[in-house]
Amino acid sequence: MEDININKDRKLGIICGGGDLPEKIISWCKKINRPYFALAIKDNADEKYFDENVNHTWIRIGQAGTGFKRLKDEGVKEIVLIGTIKRPTLSDLVPDLRTAAFFAKLGAKALGDDGILRAVVKEIEEEKMKVVGIQEVVPDLLAPLGVLTKEKPNKEDNEDIKRGIEVGTVLGRLDVGQSVVIQQGLVLGVEGIEGTDKLIIRCNDYKRKGKSPILVKLRKPEQDMRIDLPTIGVKTVENAHNSGFKGIAVHAGNTLVVNQEEVIKLANKYKMFIVGITPSEYGIC
Repeated sequence: MEDININKDRKLGIICGGGDLPEKIISWCKKINRPYFALAIKDNADEKYFDENVNHTWIRIGQAGTGFKRLKDEGVKEIVLIGTIKRPTLSDLVPDLRTAAFFAKLGAKALGDDGILRAVVKEIEEEKMKVVGIQEVVPDLLAPLGVLTKEKPNKEDNEDIKRGIEVGTVLGRLDVGQSVVIQQGLVLGVEGIEGTDKLIIRCNDYKRKGKSPILVKLRKPEQDMRIDLPTIGVKTVENAHNSGFKGIAVHAGNTLVVNQEEVIKLANKYKMFIVGITPSEYGIC
């Protein structure tokens, strides 16, 4: 992992959801001796990554006040938000006063994930801490443009990819989701609250005979590059293979590929393609 753009002397706060990304950022900080402090979100972050060797504390998703105080006490100057967060129920939240005030101020914006995340960023920066994108910390995680695998999409595949971009762009503007599954021009499914992996598994029940489905994953048009970027990893490829998908198209320069070398190796093993695309190359703005 390469260190660019970020001052090693500025302590990094890592707000950790689920998945492998929190562990990668923590390992990177240790490797280059950058000071850090991790807030691990209960029922989201993976416990196996947070032992006595990791500078961290656990908080509930409703404990914004506790979290902000701890980050400030730790002298954090920059913050990265990484990992998946399951949308909590009201009973899961049990908000502290700071969180309750936050949601009261947010109002109707709480209906959309992007609205919440943008408000979270604003709240953090009002505390004089800067929110940075994970791509600023580890830039080689972003998907490059073009085919990454031995397999390449053919003409029919590209037609499905274009269809996926059309649908995904509209859904993104509505703050619905980042992923679409297309087969032979038909929309088998769109990502909702369940996330990409469950979308892939669900679409296995709707496959038609003939050319296999394709997963198309895009950054939402108005999405802040510092938060909730589209992400794929080894699990995505495994699920896509098990569900009979032919390939995966991701938004180049806007999608995180976790363990990229392993992801490509596995896709090659399964004779699947992975391609970095942009809406503009398919004539979609």
